[in-house]
Amino acid sequence: MLTISPIPAFSDNYIWHLEHDGEHWVVDPGDASPVMAALGQNPLSGILITHHHLDHTGGIDALVERYHCPVYGPASVEGVTEPLEDGDEFHLLGATVRVIAVPGHTLDHLALLLTEPGSRDSPHLFCGDTLFAGGCGRLFEGTPTQMYHSLRRLSDLPPETQVYCAHEYTSANLRFAKAAEPGNAVLQNRLSQVDNLRAEGKPTLPSTIGEELATNPFLRCHIPAVARRAASHGAEDNSDEVEVFASLRKWKDNF
Repeated sequence: MLTISPIPAFSDNYIWHLEHDGEHWVVDPGDASPVMAALGQNPLSGILITHHHLDHTGGIDALVERYHCPVYGPASVEGVTEPLEDGDEFHLLGATVRVIAVPGHTLDHLALLLTEPGSRDSPHLFCGDTLFAGGCGRLFEGTPTQMYHSLRRLSDLPPETQVYCAHEYTSANLRFAKAAEPGNAVLQNRLSQVDNLRAEGKPTLPSTIGEELATNPFLRCHIPAVARRAASHGAEDNSDEVEVFASLRKWKDNF
């Protein structure tokens, strides 16, 4: 049985710790110290990387020096020993991993979909800074069109897919979502649940693709109420979904 747990890092990052049958892997270790503390006397079997930003890669060198483990990720990331591309598949931790290219936040961004035997309808998605709980990443390198289509690729996954993004941004994201779609009752309920979790010091992740489809405005650009709100913040009337997305993202940047 695969166990997945968050290792908090910096002010709001999560380094995801995956364990199965004595093997330990981590996703996006921006800092080596909390990883080493979480592992204790256990060895690190390998590292998975979604993109090149330092808060996702800064711990690679120290971890490789200590554990002599492989690093899977985009070829552009220094320290990667097993470069990955869109459509690649490989096996680890008793699961199949499928690589999905999701440019937008960065041009090299990958998402990693882990599917355990017998659970094909509820895989685990490690999506870095592309899809957030209630939101999406900023466009540092890619275009709105690229990011919109990357999010569409992820939104087409099974609704039960567990979403493990890399930051605890959910509360702030849902407050923007409420402004973007104030009449969404499911969103209001989710925000209350998230506020309760944060008041107890608990993570709000993972979410699911189903939750995101119901409450994340960046996956709801086809919803008339969201498009109308986007129009009040720069989108033209009768904008297509990419234009609605671009307007929402610009609004969120200054929210």
